[in-house]
Amino acid sequence: MSDRTSLGPPSLADNRLTRRRIITDRLATTLVYGAFLLALAPLLSVAWTLLSKGIERLDGNFLYTSMNNIAAFDDRGGAYHAIIGTLEQAGIATIITVPLGVLGAIYIVEYGRGWFASAIRFFVDVMTGIPSIVAGLFVLAFWVLVVTPVFNDGRPGFSGFAAALALSVLMLPTVVRSTEEMLRLVPAALREGAYALGVPKWLTITRVVIPTALPGIVTGVMLAIARACGETAPVLLVAGGNPAINFDPFSGNQSSLSLYVFEQAGVASPYAPARAWAAALTLVTLVLTLTIAAKLLARRNTLTR
Repeated sequence: MSDRTSLGPPSLADNRLTRRRIITDRLATTLVYGAFLLALAPLLSVAWTLLSKGIERLDGNFLYTSMNNIAAFDDRGGAYHAIIGTLEQAGIATIITVPLGVLGAIYIVEYGRGWFASAIRFFVDVMTGIPSIVAGLFVLAFWVLVVTPVFNDGRPGFSGFAAALALSVLMLPTVVRSTEEMLRLVPAALREGAYALGVPKWLTITRVVIPTALPGIVTGVMLAIARACGETAPVLLVAGGNPAINFDPFSGNQSSLSLYVFEQAGVASPYAPARAWAAALTLVTLVLTLTIAAKLLARRNTLTR
């Protein structure tokens, strides 16, 4: 008799409970989509403003000329020198930071035990909150004013390499933390399976763990590169800025796109705002292109394995 009752038509209370669940589900879905649109609106607004204002001055003259010998009320001049500086500084900083950050994360996750690993995590967390100007001041006080005068006849050596060192300080904690989190997400069964087959630990890390976590590691590296490309204070302090083209990052002042935007935004000229918007659009496009290329490369390497 109880079985027949349970298989009978739903009661009024069951119907109310079902309707309440449906209403709650739809309300939660509406709130999620609303929050998504609310978060997306500022991003689309910034992107549209950047595109509409930056495309006006973005042409061949802007991309292949510098600001050398360009007066304030001259409508010519471009950001070629700043593009070169950004690519060289970010590239050197990436070459310095990525091996150190990945190896540091591997040590923390795979080998680190006790107080030493905890100390590394603590200092990485502290470095995450360091303002960019503090990193610039550190490199200025140590590298520019102490180290380079020894090899430069006693004169401070402002350079793009000094800016790259400052950017490395800012990039390192991001690379370490993101890589650490990605390595922790690798299933332990993959490691145990490799150990069961007699594979050494170092080979398991290089052949199993890192390839599995590679897409996430690449994402963290690109976030660090994006931050480095957008920093102004370190470049201003230790590279000094330069309106002319300087291909040598180890000698002489050098500019960057973020510094170029800062300088043009403060120039009392009717042509400076257009150059600043064009440089900002160039910087965003450059970072976006590098990010897409890196993600595609990481995905291809993952699929080939």
